[in-house]
Amino acid sequence: MTTSKHIYFAAPLFAQSDLLYNQHLAAKIRELSGELTIYLPQENAGINDKSAYADSKMIALADTEEVLKSDLMIALLDGLTIDAGVASEIGVAYAKGIPVIGLYSDSRQKGADNQQKLAALQTPAENQFHYLNLYTVGLIKLNGTIVATEDALLEQIKSFLEGSDFHDL
Repeated sequence: MTTSKHIYFAAPLFAQSDLLYNQHLAAKIRELSGELTIYLPQENAGINDKSAYADSKMIALADTEEVLKSDLMIALLDGLTIDAGVASEIGVAYAKGIPVIGLYSDSRQKGADNQQKLAALQTPAENQFHYLNLYTVGLIKLNGTIVATEDALLEQIKSFLEGSDFHDL
């Protein structure tokens, strides 16, 4: 890699488990190259120290500025729904042509070929799979990709840094 790359790390950041996982994954990404700069919003105490005060405009301006100077966005998609802030950040990235790699590791996606799970789709309230908002998923897939594991995420980031297109893993 010849030039520094700026990555925006879009993820929920309100539960301790979110903060710890984000920190863990950001550390793994930072190990890929010393040429990387990762903006992890939870590290911006100016707007994300929740014991202090930052209004909606301050948060929107600070994070949007970071999205716009990014070469790549990593977006964590797990949870009951895609985090509202993450979805907004994905929209900004899409509008500006910034590629996104989404990490969707929800275990309920396993067994897509299991006939009992597929048949259960015909029974009310027995969906064995998890649903993601298809508009947001589409924005990612139009200019990026979605992976199911940390290893696949790291491989996609390496490919991006080497100038390769995203590929199915």
